[in-house]
Amino acid sequence: MASNGHSRASVRTERQVPPTKASGGGNPPARPRASSAKRSSRVSVDDDNDSVRVRVAVRVRPKNTEELNSDFADCVELQPELKRLKLKKNNWSLESYKFDEVFTQSASQRRVYEAVAKPVVESVLDGYNGTVMAYGQTGTGKTYTVGQLGKNDPSERGIMVRALEGIFANTTAGSDTVTISYLQLYLESVQDLLSPEKTNIPIVEDPKTGEVSLPGSAVVQLNDLDHFLELLQAGEANRHAANTKLNTESSRSHAMLVVHVHRSFGGKKENEVSSLSDGTNDNLASHHVPHILKSKLLIVDLAGSERIDKSGIEGRMIEETKFINLSLTSLGKCINALAENNPYIPTRDSKLTRLLRDSFGGSARTSLIVTVGPSAQYYSETASTILFGQRAMKVVNTVKLKEEVDYESLCKKLEYHVDYLTSETDRQQKLREIEREQMEKKLKEQEALIVETKIFVSKYEYLEKQKNHWELEAKKLLKELNIQKNENDRLSQEIGHLEENFKQIKELESSTHQKILADMTNTYQKNIAELINQLESERSHCTNLEEQLSVMKKSLSDNIKSVQERIVDDLARENSKLNEIATSKIQSLEVMNRELLMEKERIVDDLTRENSKLNEITTSKIQPLEVMNRELLMEKDFLNKELESLKDKLLDEERQRRCLEGEIVKLKKFLIDGNAENGSKRSHWAENSTSSTLPFENPSKSHKSRESVSAQKDTISKIFEEVGLSNILPLLKSEELDVQIHAVKVVANLAAEDINQERIVKEGGLDALLILLEISKDATVHRITAGALANLAMNGSNQSLIVSKGGTRLLANIASKTEDPQTLRMIAGAIANLCGNEKLHVMLKKDSGIKALLQMMKSGHSEVIAQVARGFANFAKCESRGIAQGYQKGKSVLIEEGALYWMITNSSTYSASTRRHIELALCHLAQNEDNALDLIRGGGIKELIRISQDSSKEETRNLAKKALDSNSSFSSEMYTS
Repeated sequence: MASNGHSRASVRTERQVPPTKASGGGNPPARPRASSAKRSSRVSVDDDNDSVRVRVAVRVRPKNTEELNSDFADCVELQPELKRLKLKKNNWSLESYKFDEVFTQSASQRRVYEAVAKPVVESVLDGYNGTVMAYGQTGTGKTYTVGQLGKNDPSERGIMVRALEGIFANTTAGSDTVTISYLQLYLESVQDLLSPEKTNIPIVEDPKTGEVSLPGSAVVQLNDLDHFLELLQAGEANRHAANTKLNTESSRSHAMLVVHVHRSFGGKKENEVSSLSDGTNDNLASHHVPHILKSKLLIVDLAGSERIDKSGIEGRMIEETKFINLSLTSLGKCINALAENNPYIPTRDSKLTRLLRDSFGGSARTSLIVTVGPSAQYYSETASTILFGQRAMKVVNTVKLKEEVDYESLCKKLEYHVDYLTSETDRQQKLREIEREQMEKKLKEQEALIVETKIFVSKYEYLEKQKNHWELEAKKLLKELNIQKNENDRLSQEIGHLEENFKQIKELESSTHQKILADMTNTYQKNIAELINQLESERSHCTNLEEQLSVMKKSLSDNIKSVQERIVDDLARENSKLNEIATSKIQSLEVMNRELLMEKERIVDDLTRENSKLNEITTSKIQPLEVMNRELLMEKDFLNKELESLKDKLLDEERQRRCLEGEIVKLKKFLIDGNAENGSKRSHWAENSTSSTLPFENPSKSHKSRESVSAQKDTISKIFEEVGLSNILPLLKSEELDVQIHAVKVVANLAAEDINQERIVKEGGLDALLILLEISKDATVHRITAGALANLAMNGSNQSLIVSKGGTRLLANIASKTEDPQTLRMIAGAIANLCGNEKLHVMLKKDSGIKALLQMMKSGHSEVIAQVARGFANFAKCESRGIAQGYQKGKSVLIEEGALYWMITNSSTYSASTRRHIELALCHLAQNEDNALDLIRGGGIKELIRISQDSSKEETRNLAKKALDSNSSFSSEMYTS
């Protein structure tokens, strides 16, 4: 830098590289984490992507000794309160530019950092990529702004040191890591400033994400700010610099400091897992998956652009300057393409643009500070820097939060959990084996008990069978007793019948049959006695059977009772044993059930917590979607309203056109008053404008008239800017004559400027003028329209369009109907311009263009004749060129149409400019041998001899001499005469 305090001498005092500390070695000292609630609230995993514009600030360095002693004034005027910079090219040219920040010459390094870089650093701490870059001419303070160490005076520290201060103040050494790489781009080769032996480092782009990486570059983990200052000083010592006229410490390379910040959040500390040693798994579900925020800060100190003549460099520095300017040019192209929303961005034209791919149009939050000098001596460099900053302000980046799962920390926690669960599983397995052995022992005891029970059950089954057998026997006896009883009942009934019969017999004793009855009675008595005896025997037998049955029942009941008592005793003993076993089993099962219930409750609680977390995450995801849905609905409503408004605009188009017509009519008085100040006969804008722009302008116009014409042009330009060409051209079709006249005046004046002609033709202005010329019957419209066509006919690309669309025929038709000299002058000028294109000569003859010129000669007006003579000169010159090149033969069309006689007889009659055109036409006609006979007959030899001797133009005299000497017919005629 120049001697203004912006020097990097303090940075390059030592050349020794301090020993780098590996990223994995040692535990760096703890750094306090900022306790700001605002900082913690910004770390959110649900932030949407934001589109942010590149912020641009401008800084003006103080004048150096050379500039203080020079005579150059300041070209920069600052308005920091308005954030504006005014650039003065001279005392009457001043341009104003608006930036995000404007720093005066006295702005402190701290204020520059807080306004430009601090928002980017805070964004990097929140997980977004960021870029801070300095751009400007060499010697304007870029390295002082970005890379100043400030070891002696901390207030002089640049953006690099202050950015790392901010990062260290808001990170924790235990969980957060900060690593840096320091590189330079020298002669289109990426070199490592921390490891100078590493050169030509390749640039690798991820095909999926587009991220740029530099494999092979040194990556150093920082411990504290002092460690960073040592590395930065060593890297600056390895950077290429040279002494030039503009800067004693001129950087010859682009420097890039890449800072990677990894911040952990969302997980518990590892020492909390020690709570798992109590034997329960309640804390397993309370652990969250740890996340890590990965962000990158890129601080770029670009080498300054310079001109070889101003910097005074030579030798190898010229090659360095070439590569610097090429890379900066590529960067400018990318900025222009991004600012104009071009689909193709040429990022691969340079390694610098590849490295900055994420900074402009990517996902990084970017701040650019452009540095300029105040002296007008470097106005062009300052203006170029300011325009670069203005274009950069139009670039929009889409910042993205880069959040990843901290798999390393998660893996450690999972390994600890696996070890704990493994030991717990082993312990549970041992307990299960012991319990299994106990259960096997109890099972054997139960099996023995079951065997005894089976024996007892078999005895019981045998007794049950005996019981069933005795019950069957008892049933048989009862059945027999019932049968016997029934028989006794039957016999009793028969005895009853016999007793009744016996009574009847007694009653019949007195009868004659008494004896017979007595016999029968005796018989019956015997039978009864036998039956009674039989009945008694049966009764005794039945009594015996009942006694036997009672005995059997008694013995059976005694046996059953004894067996039952024994069985009951055995069952009671077995039941007590089984109850004891069941009680122990039930108790163990109840214990297991309680454990299972506790496990179930824990799992339910874990699932409830996880479900609540999932609900919160789902809610947080759904809310942006709902917001987006509402925004889309609002956008839909907005588009519907926009559609309705567009329909209304289409319906109001006619009213707007009429309003524009009214505005032009209102301006008519002002325009006519401005024309009145000319003091000339031509009182219309189109005449003055056309006559001032066509090559046939009257040289006798006063300075006051030219100033008036210029003022009218400014007025027309103002109308054009306010109303617009697309709104002016439809007025040519207006039904009101005044509106048509003023509209065609505006178009004629616009056509006088080359920059407007292409737009007029593109938007249909030429077609509208030709239609107006054909359908209008007003002389003023004819005059102004012919002037507009004359202006358009000065452009070669428009000439063929005019002729192909019938413009020559329309002009010739108007010329045959009017006697107004100004209209004829405009028509003659338009046809004269068309005569200068040899490709159109056939069409000009066919559309009566040449005849129209000959007819307009009869007007006798000097300005009309001047345009006719110019047309003849243009026509003859094109024919002469065609004859010389061999693609045209035969007699001249001008001679065939009868123009030769007029030119010979009037070559010395009119004004000097008209005479020059006629003389030039005769000289070119004389170049064609087919025209020689007509020239000789018409007296052209004498005119050629006069022209060769008396013409005011030397080239015309030489052309006449060449024609006389080259044509043998002319030589013989001169000899004979």
